[in-house]
Amino acid sequence: MAFESLSDRLSGIFRKIRGQATLTEKNMDEMLSEVRKALLEADVNYDVVNDFIGEVKEEAIGQKVLSKVSPGDMVVKIVHDKMVKLLGDGNNDIAFRMDGKPTVILMVGLQGTGKTTSAAKLAQLFETKNHKKVLFGALDVYRPAAIDQLTNLGLKCEPPVPTYSDRSGTPVPQIAFAAYNKAVAEKYDILILDTAGRLEIDTKLMQELKDIQARVPCDETLLTVDALAGQNATNVALAFAKEIKITGIVMTKLDGDSRGGAALSIKKLTGIPIKYAGVGEKVTDFQNFHPERMADRILGMGDIVSLVEEMQEKIDEKQAQKTSRRLQQGQFDLNDMLSVMKQMNKMGPLKSILRMLPNMPKISDEQIDQANAMLKKTEVIIHSMTREERKKPEIIKTSRKIRIAKGAGVQPKDVTQLCDNFVLMQKQMKSMGKNPYAMQAMMSGMNKSR
Repeated sequence: MAFESLSDRLSGIFRKIRGQATLTEKNMDEMLSEVRKALLEADVNYDVVNDFIGEVKEEAIGQKVLSKVSPGDMVVKIVHDKMVKLLGDGNNDIAFRMDGKPTVILMVGLQGTGKTTSAAKLAQLFETKNHKKVLFGALDVYRPAAIDQLTNLGLKCEPPVPTYSDRSGTPVPQIAFAAYNKAVAEKYDILILDTAGRLEIDTKLMQELKDIQARVPCDETLLTVDALAGQNATNVALAFAKEIKITGIVMTKLDGDSRGGAALSIKKLTGIPIKYAGVGEKVTDFQNFHPERMADRILGMGDIVSLVEEMQEKIDEKQAQKTSRRLQQGQFDLNDMLSVMKQMNKMGPLKSILRMLPNMPKISDEQIDQANAMLKKTEVIIHSMTREERKKPEIIKTSRKIRIAKGAGVQPKDVTQLCDNFVLMQKQMKSMGKNPYAMQAMMSGMNKSR
């Protein structure tokens, strides 16, 4: 995940400064020097880093941070606030038209940055979160199968997003205008125009984009950049912004191994806010870019708000309520455990979920892999049981364990361990059920997460 290395470095630096008995100008300078190195290693632009460190130091001295009761915490807060500003503070979401006409979003970018995929993810986000009716306009008439790719991605959305296309050789600006007329006539809320990309910026590409903007009332022009491109992503943004009006940036592959420097540099150097982020390969792996939440993650503070929003979007509320009631009544069985695991799978990779929790200790990839393997094994074992065995695990004796293990491709001892763990969990649930205060606290937490 982008920023992982930077987050680890900064967390270590802040632990060290918080552990100081007193905070002096000397050890604050040492801390800021380490922060500078961490940011530069994360591929943040050199000038951006210098300005950032200067602003943090100036504000720390201006607020007389050295005399505060918890000076270490105050320094961390100042770093956090400056990082939010660096990432582009404020509401960076797009504004939908309110006059009955479709909001037109023009997707631009170099070839290979995930522009077409991002168009589909953006459509799914609008349909799921904003309940908007979306139409695609396929304007990439040069790349083989580009129209088919956009059409197929639209069909994977839920509900499916239709695509307007024209393979007759009609000029691209005309196709864009025809797509707009269709969106108006059929009362679509949003029209997403997917344009052609190039391997590099050229005159023909820019002129075509200018012609589209002149022909169609584009409310937003979103530039797609690859987080893995590092500082080159900023250069691309600057080059596009010189030729056409760019209103926002879509940063793809923020779930990858990029150092994150592009996200921390691009707003400061271009003035263009990051509005959306691609965080995976699925059509649902796309989110609004919230600078404050991203700063929280970078500084190891977690991101509970985003976690709760994902739970609201992806978890079956009726099933969660049913499981909650059974927990309260002490009726929790292996079917309920399986249901909980399926709900967890909808949330995405375990590593991503843990990263959103504040004050989480460092967990290695090996530990994550072991946890995932254990969860997968548990799910397979439960699937190998009969309905009666799931409802009454106490009937699972030696012969049944051997049969279940054979069906799951595991050892009988694995089935025994699962049953033992479940009995222990069941006792804990019953104990909580007898304690109204404990159960109320737990259920309150679950309800808040829904």
